[in-house]
Amino acid sequence: MSSDGISDVPVNLAVPKTDATLTIRVIKSFEYRTEKSLVLHHVNLETTTVSQLKETVRQAIQTQPAWKPYRNVTLDTIKLYTKAHGAKTTNLIINLDHDEWIFEDDSKTLAEMGLENESEVSFFNRQLYEDFKQHPDTKW
Repeated sequence: MSSDGISDVPVNLAVPKTDATLTIRVIKSFEYRTEKSLVLHHVNLETTTVSQLKETVRQAIQTQPAWKPYRNVTLDTIKLYTKAHGAKTTNLIINLDHDEWIFEDDSKTLAEMGLENESEVSFFNRQLYEDFKQHPDTKW
């Protein structure tokens, strides 16, 4: 604790893994940089699986009016974008490096995948991602 009464512990470590806040960057188009963020509060990283996170986000897209333009996209892949206090990519839509950050195993918990409080992940269509990696051109 610093002398002004403010904790020196980073927020990603101060909040327990059973009550995390995650930002899900739902990507509709890589070329046009069409992305909308969904913030989820009170996520238990120790019990929530990758599959459950995908379903939670899909449910929000199907039921919340603001997400109507995203309902026609097949979202099947999650990839770590950044952790709190971590470095961000220079690409505004997704980090094209670190394919090992793709969550390949839907049965693993979010804690097992290395997520912490205030982590950001991208949720997108894998085939569109692979196509964009081959030709990372933006159209706007």
